[in-house]
Amino acid sequence: MSSKLDELQEFNTTELEKRGNQFKIGAPALEAITLGQSIIVGFGDGTVRMFRSNDKPQVIEAHKGVVLSMARHKDSILTGGDDGRFLQISSEGDIQEIANFGSRWVDYVAASNGNRVCSSGKNVYLWSNNNEKPKSLEHQSTVGGLAFDLKGKRLAVSRYGGVTVWKQSGKSWTSSNFSWKGSHGKVTFSPDGRYLVTAMQENQIHGWRINDKADLAMSGYPAKIKSFTWVGDNPFLITSGSSDAVCWPFDGTDGPMGRKPICVANGGKQLATYVQGLNGEKAVFAGFSDGSVLLSEIDESKKPITIRSSSGSEVSIIAVTSNSKYILIGDMKGNILWSSLWAQSN
Repeated sequence: MSSKLDELQEFNTTELEKRGNQFKIGAPALEAITLGQSIIVGFGDGTVRMFRSNDKPQVIEAHKGVVLSMARHKDSILTGGDDGRFLQISSEGDIQEIANFGSRWVDYVAASNGNRVCSSGKNVYLWSNNNEKPKSLEHQSTVGGLAFDLKGKRLAVSRYGGVTVWKQSGKSWTSSNFSWKGSHGKVTFSPDGRYLVTAMQENQIHGWRINDKADLAMSGYPAKIKSFTWVGDNPFLITSGSSDAVCWPFDGTDGPMGRKPICVANGGKQLATYVQGLNGEKAVFAGFSDGSVLLSEIDESKKPITIRSSSGSEVSIIAVTSNSKYILIGDMKGNILWSSLWAQSN
């Protein structure tokens, strides 16, 4: 365990809560994006709040309804809402409306390599660089999630029956399909770009090895997987959906095929609802259905550290600033803990 995690081990269970700021927003905290040393949060009342150091959060009236999705785009953020608006919000809080779909929800947004993307129903709309008119990519069923790979050259669009991957070549985009029966939601590429993974409605994770489309079934969950994150240089895919943070190994040539996951940060009778890695550490924060949060190394022999005690509402977001100095935890009742993660001397 690193010296910084050793330091956290010395804290009692409410140390972060004692020294942090707590806010009662009154609306669910639904999305969080790290933007440098700030954390931007989207809420169920349509507001976006920017948290910076010890200042009170800046409140932005972004949507007339629910903030459904958020993504980072250079030094700004993109948001989509059930008011049909696709917005770009600067780090100062200035709003630019990219598109307005009226009564059609903007379900998901993504950005990479100068491309800005949103989905509404079965369609994905892609703006390349500063083009005013988007390219429309139509799919056979409603879009369940969007994700770019790290290079921004491939866009994954999940849907019923699998994932469509769009690959950029010059000004054109070509598609290939990865099929698996069922409804696919959140989607992600592995950091090395070799694997594609989705969270499904059927309480399981499904993946593909991209070069040969080999299927990777990761099942046995008691609940729907609401959150996943990549951790480590030889990455683990860490998921919620169980009483533990479930860590699937994706090193080697076959990833998790034929291997059991490592299970850490056991919440007892509580289900993990959100997971988030800690920068530079082989460790994960796991938030639970009662509002508590544990921090654990990816090692079943190590005891987890309690970061936040129960709030009575499931954890819906956890985010850490780029320098790992501040942490933000939010739940479905709109309770926010915003705290320095380490002692002020650090």
